[in-house]
Parts: sequence; structure tokens; C-alpha cells
Amino acid sequence: MEHALAQSVNDRAAMARIARDLRYWTSRHSTAEVVHPPNDAALVRFGCEVTIARNGDRRETYRIVGEDEAEPSRGTLSYVSPLARSLIGRQVGDVVRVGSSEAESSRE
Repeated sequence: MEHALAQSVNDRAAMARIARDLRYWTSRHSTAEVVHPPNDAALVRFGCEVTIARNGDRRETYRIVGEDEAEPSRGTLSYVSPLARSLIGRQVGDVVRVGSSEAESSRE
């Protein structure tokens, strides 16, 4: 729809942006892999859901996902984010430092 509108008004900038976005998503789609959450919850890794405790009683739960799926406000965290990178390979109860704060991994 957006492409048809851009064509109808001959908006070259919009058509170029749409073409660029299409190339990007086509490339991402062709290299995407389905990764199922691991059955073993001993270590934090890609696909895991982890609950962290910050400042004692503040708890946040995230699932570690790919960059395109990440939306922290909805509970998904990119595996390349500083917090996820600090958590990957850790076990329940481990404390990690992210920036100027600490977080402890746990299971709910």
C-alpha cells in the first residue's frame, strides 16, 4: 500500500526507502533460524527466559532473543545487549554487574 502510494505521487525518496527496507527484510528472512528454548535451564543462553532481581526486590523477566525480536518493554531482550551478554553462560543465583548496577538471575 505504501509503495503504491509512493509510486502514484512519484515520491522517489519514499520508493528508495521502501526498496531498501524490502532488501533488508528479505536478507534477514533468508538467514533467520528457528531456535527453540533449551530444555536444560541450568545455564542462561539464547532462547532462555530469565528473571533478574535488581536492588533486592525489583524483579524483571526477559526472554533472550535475536536483535529483530527484542523489545524490552514487552519482555524480550536482544542477545547482544549488555545485560543479556552479562547473563549468558551464568547460572541461577549468579550476580552480574551491568553498568553501575548489579542483577541476580533466578527462576520464578
